[in-house]
Amino acid sequence: MAEQDPLVGPADETIRVVPASGYRLAPTVRRFRLINDADGAISECLLGRCQVGSHAGAEVQLADATVSRFHCEVLIEGQRALVKDLGSTNGTFIDGVRVKEGYLKHGSVLGVGNSKLRFELDEKVSALPVSQEPTFGTLRGNHPSMRQAFMMLEKAAKTDATVLLEGETGTGKSRAAQALHSAGARKDGPFLVVDCGALPPSLLEAELFGHEKGAFTGATSKRLGVFEEAKGGTVFLDEIGELPLELQPRLLRVLEDRQVRRLGQNQWTQVDVRIVAATHRDLRANVNTGTFRSDLYFRLAVVRVTLPSLREHADDLPDIAKALLKDLGVTERSHPALFAPAFIAQLQQAAWPGNVRELRNHLERCIVFETPEVPSRNDVVTNPGAGADFTRGPLVDARKKAVERFEKEYLTALLERHGGKVSQAAVEADVDRVSLYRLMRKHGLKPE
Repeated sequence: MAEQDPLVGPADETIRVVPASGYRLAPTVRRFRLINDADGAISECLLGRCQVGSHAGAEVQLADATVSRFHCEVLIEGQRALVKDLGSTNGTFIDGVRVKEGYLKHGSVLGVGNSKLRFELDEKVSALPVSQEPTFGTLRGNHPSMRQAFMMLEKAAKTDATVLLEGETGTGKSRAAQALHSAGARKDGPFLVVDCGALPPSLLEAELFGHEKGAFTGATSKRLGVFEEAKGGTVFLDEIGELPLELQPRLLRVLEDRQVRRLGQNQWTQVDVRIVAATHRDLRANVNTGTFRSDLYFRLAVVRVTLPSLREHADDLPDIAKALLKDLGVTERSHPALFAPAFIAQLQQAAWPGNVRELRNHLERCIVFETPEVPSRNDVVTNPGAGADFTRGPLVDARKKAVERFEKEYLTALLERHGGKVSQAAVEADVDRVSLYRLMRKHGLKPE
């Protein structure tokens, strides 16, 4: 019987096969609560995720002037409880140690501003809703994180609700937006895309809202903005986090009242569009710094969908790679080496910081040069045994070499993530600072 993890449900109950409909996933997540030491208020988090802040939109709202609007987020990630600081002004602390990211234990004290919250795990678990399908449009994935995203996209597609797509570059946000449009009632209308980070503010304003003839030098004719052009369809605002602050009130008017006013025009024009936005940033951090309006954030995040990075669902890579190869016009018969299990296994060892987009580019390069090119060394996930043969010689010596290499690579990456700050690194590693210092001296590593 599989051993039950202390934070999530039994591993052997996560996925079961139903012949009629393929995979039916029923992942569970451990519930937790945050208890305010000041007044004893208890905030229950049933779905393994909640944000803490002073804003009314935070699941755990604190009446504390030293707490940022969106201060931090607590979530069950894999087998541990993780806290992420959201660019807060006064920092996030775990048991007195300031962290950007860190892991919580049952009973840990979470410090946000002048407030202290005690973290407690619940004995109960909650089932996470997931899609019954392994695809949504051209996106694919069997991992629960992907199926959760698909479920939210499926539900959103049945409505005109505004959707905010989040995720790293290359995770498929543009494809998700296109699939949302194609699966919805507006599929026969236009699907227009604006990259908010690709144009200077003056051109972006004209692109979004349009202009009248003579509104500015060079405006020789009237032009409709994208919201008017997309009548009956969808506008996809890519990289919405790059939208200049001065244009944000005008976009808010579109979202709230579905009205636009062209440059040089006096009256407002009603528009009939659905809006989908995407960003690789965490807009809550931008709200904290004042570079993104909180009211605009909530208007955009009516439905908030996060697309996981490829490394978070690496088990899906073989299916994704084969689908990409077929999309690129090759078959197992024409290019057998690119479908070989050994080559696919090598692809799974790479980090793919550019996610699916980078994987596609790599496969396209392999097709051009007609060879199964191994990902470059910089792209490959660190493997303690890579580059050295630990299969020869006495077992004791081989084990010692492997452990020493692992320790050094682990510590190097750990300290890099925390800017050389040993206290923060010790929290993530779940060891005391003395032990960490001892290992650092052993491998010749120095703190910041």
